Amino acid sequence: MSKNVRIVFWIFFIGLITLASCSLRPSKNFQSNETVKAEHMDSDLIIVGFSQLGSESDWRTANTKSIQNAFSKKNGFSLIFSNGRQRQENQIKAIRSFIFQEVDYIVIAPVTETGWDTVLQEAKQAGIPVIIVDRMIETEDDSLYVAWVGTDKYAEGSRAGQWLEQHLKGKNNDTINIVVLEGTPNSTAQIGRSKGFEDIAKKHKNWNILARENGDFTKAKGKEVMEKLLQKYDDIDVLVSQNDDMTFGAIEAIREMGLTCGVNGDITIISFDAVSEAFDKMEEGLINVDIECNPLQGPMIAQIIGRLERGEKVEKISYVTGKVFEAERASRDRIGRSY
Repeated sequence: MSKNVRIVFWIFFIGLITLASCSLRPSKNFQSNETVKAEHMDSDLIIVGFSQLGSESDWRTANTKSIQNAFSKKNGFSLIFSNGRQRQENQIKAIRSFIFQEVDYIVIAPVTETGWDTVLQEAKQAGIPVIIVDRMIETEDDSLYVAWVGTDKYAEGSRAGQWLEQHLKGKNNDTINIVVLEGTPNSTAQIGRSKGFEDIAKKHKNWNILARENGDFTKAKGKEVMEKLLQKYDDIDVLVSQNDDMTFGAIEAIREMGLTCGVNGDITIISFDAVSEAFDKMEEGLINVDIECNPLQGPMIAQIIGRLERGEKVEKISYVTGKVFEAERASRDRIGRSY
């Protein structure tokens, strides 16, 4: 083989390797450690990109599973899942990845209410309908999403206040000292539950809210903040904790301080979400009442997409129903629950 022929051969061979390596390189928009691609990008399936805000609680895990189950291949869907890990920038990257992959629908559980307009405008320009789930978004252009699915967070806060009204009914008018463990600031759950409860509290002059502190919807932060509150205040009558995970941490802090909580305890506990472990705590008498926030939202989202596929109009706002569970009936009420 002549020298010139060998040179041409090696140039051709190196070119083939380069092309092969380029074809195997993942898209720069694909976050391999945060996004799980659909197993089968079948053209007969409806491709859905789902950006979940994180996995900070048992409730969030149940919510994710509900959506994953609803968007299974047997139901006619192909799901691309992304965990935002409590960071809006991760969710925005995921949404842009969905747009790049030309999914049919985008579903978002937003970590916060603001800051979505730009990326949602990009989805709209790409002709991809967006459905918001659980927490709401704040935007001046509500055409950026076709529907929202979730629970009424304001109503949940109101139910907590109404329960406390009944719990205190017939008792004297002594001052009731209340502390509130709030969730992620500016999230729909934090805003709605805070306002709903406080609108009831305003009606009672003897309800004294000592403090409102951010527990970020996590057990560790809930415990940390509750420890500080117990050190600062020695006369707490009621704890309103805006999710179960913070409540679990708060219970640990209360017991480590040598105090009791729940039914006939030193501190009355009102919690939110009503996950399985919270029912355990209610059965033990450690939580007085739990305001349900139903995480099983997947089927309703799938129904909305089905209507859109048929060219039907859909409601802009769709609520998933929730209940109020008291410690005295927890054993009976939990029968048949899947979370």
